[in-house]
Amino acid sequence: MSTSRTNLAAVPGITVGHTTIEAHGTGCTVVLAPESGMRAAVCVRGRATGTRELDVLDPRHLVERIDAILFTGGSALGLGVADGVMRWLRERGRGLPVGPMGTIPIVPSAVIFDLGNAGKPLGWPTPDDAYRACDNASADYADGRVGVGRGATCGKAAGLEKMVPAGVGSWAAQFGDVIVAVLVVVNAVGDVRNARGEIIAGSVDSLRYLAEGGAPLGDPARLNRNTTLAVIATNADLDRVQLQALAQSGSDALARRITPYGTLFDGDVIFAVSTATVQPKSALQVDAIAALVVPEAVERAVRRG
Repeated sequence: MSTSRTNLAAVPGITVGHTTIEAHGTGCTVVLAPESGMRAAVCVRGRATGTRELDVLDPRHLVERIDAILFTGGSALGLGVADGVMRWLRERGRGLPVGPMGTIPIVPSAVIFDLGNAGKPLGWPTPDDAYRACDNASADYADGRVGVGRGATCGKAAGLEKMVPAGVGSWAAQFGDVIVAVLVVVNAVGDVRNARGEIIAGSVDSLRYLAEGGAPLGDPARLNRNTTLAVIATNADLDRVQLQALAQSGSDALARRITPYGTLFDGDVIFAVSTATVQPKSALQVDAIAALVVPEAVERAVRRG
């Protein structure tokens, strides 16, 4: 069943902020943890990723909690945007305590390649844009072509001229006391399908096009402008190994809506985070709820695009 709130902030304590840069058709989106931080893990499924600070999400790593997650446009050029989130958090004393030096905020980050997708002059977010996204963070953020979703597109397997707008989508559900919510930005090579398998975003059947030997993206020299990113959040008390499995389950759910998914030319990364405030019946319960909410968020990302 649905929660009273149907976005990532359905998990109490989590907020989301966007900065949209219309002049360049790009932007960034910040997911802020509660002040005490949140457990986190990651699943990397794409093979063309742009990331920062993913090592801290390994369950063997010293750092047990993170303070925020950043999604940004600009490909690798946008990775420095995370400095703005770190500045915002450090000014508020949030992060890993390091004695007299104060705190070091932990902000895993990932990028999409959106350069040129919106038909605007090339540009990418700056640390100041990410700082503003933190200021904008609330429980009532928008979905659609905002923040990191501003330049997001999909359906590019047969050529960039065939791509269609996508964006950011969210959904959440609650069963008993357990809440699972997701935010996804779709910027995929592939198409988006509904539960009946019908293409709802894409001008050709990308999977069939590639299966028949079509040139990827229509031109081997233009193998870029892709990546789907997601954050799955829960209030369930899961350890980091269980969160890693949740991220993997979420990736499987993405593959049920995006075809093809996780290609050589996508940089797909799925984060799973927990505020650890309630006990689930089992970790599998949380995986099952994620399997329900992730596909809905993907559809909303393109239906509001």
